[in-house]
Amino acid sequence: MTVLFNPYLSFDDNARQVMEFYHSVFGGKLEISTFGEFGMSDDPAEKDKVMHSQLTADLGFVLMASDTPKAMGFQPGAGYSLSFSGDDDVTLRKLWADLADGGEITLPLDQAPWGDVFGQVKDRFGVSWMVSIATPAAAE
Repeated sequence: MTVLFNPYLSFDDNARQVMEFYHSVFGGKLEISTFGEFGMSDDPAEKDKVMHSQLTADLGFVLMASDTPKAMGFQPGAGYSLSFSGDDDVTLRKLWADLADGGEITLPLDQAPWGDVFGQVKDRFGVSWMVSIATPAAAE
């Protein structure tokens, strides 16, 4: 079983350009999904915005990023979340519960459109966290 710790950056509308730059710097494999591909925005102007991108660098680390939908409101300087992911369900659910204790759940831990169990929480100190638990079907 695994647990990974991954930085997650948020941008207003240039996540694709940022991640393509990081890809040129760090090499590796870059994957980009848009809001339109997942049907996650009713605003046609957001269909090509990055819902999720992931760079698995040649050095072995993972960097993720997305654009911020207008409905969420982009706040410069606040554009980050710390992210745990993996297939260790017990450990990741405990991390989720511990981080949520005294904090604010901003997106309940639940089945996501891409197959993982996913949620977001702001801990008691205002730090934003994401937890993504790979389900057996999503891990195949």
